[in-house]
Amino acid sequence: MLTTTLKKLSSGRQLRVARVGSGPPLVFLHGYPDNLQIWSELALRLADQFEVIAFDWPGMGYSEASPGGTTPLHMAERLRTILDELEIQRATLVGMDMGGQPALVFAANFPERIERLVVMNSLVLWDEETSWEIQVLRKYGWNRFIIRKLPHIVFWRAEKSFLPHHLNLPPDLRSDMWGSFSQNDVRFFIARLCAGYQGTLMQLPATYQKITCPTLVLWGEQDQHFPPNHAKRLNALVPGSHLEIIPGAKHWMAWYLADTVAQSIRTFLA
Repeated sequence: MLTTTLKKLSSGRQLRVARVGSGPPLVFLHGYPDNLQIWSELALRLADQFEVIAFDWPGMGYSEASPGGTTPLHMAERLRTILDELEIQRATLVGMDMGGQPALVFAANFPERIERLVVMNSLVLWDEETSWEIQVLRKYGWNRFIIRKLPHIVFWRAEKSFLPHHLNLPPDLRSDMWGSFSQNDVRFFIARLCAGYQGTLMQLPATYQKITCPTLVLWGEQDQHFPPNHAKRLNALVPGSHLEIIPGAKHWMAWYLADTVAQSIRTFLA
């Protein structure tokens, strides 16, 4: 588990953040229902070469919510503000799940602030195949209701489908992630996030084509929610990007395949 602190921002709100290692800054962006601790294994494997920074998105995890919208464009602006607060002028970004879209938008809109970009296992295309659950939930907007009203089911389903069948989250990691996701305010924010992303996804491919920094599209071969076709099409859209699909890997590969993912990131950044 990563050691965290609560940083008071200039707005007066609290941001939970972890910083480990030294070297060029490497910033991790999580999705849901997890928080910054999903990076705990990967961060420790890269801390000998980089200063690894992970934070809970405002409104998620244990960070206080910020005012404003919830589209990937708003989240990219929020990321820029957070980097300013953390005194990080330029960084490499690693985004997964709902952290992937803001990372892509940030790279396109603020090229002077990014060195390189890694995107993993994210819903990056509005018209690409997803798991049947996500397809149904997106179509009818049921995800917002289920996230708000049935958190145990959402979290249980994530554990079962994001990891191989023989693996479970360790108690300390599970407790930290469930402790944040179980909060009503957090789930309300995530429901808004889902609506904001859904309404914006169709516009994002044009944004991806503006990215100029070196980009690695790193995907799990067995991510049932966002299959590798997402990765292949994203790779075709981002100029000069590199595609790597990790055999047999599922959605939370950054945690349970940390050695493999770390090696892929090291090779790319070298």
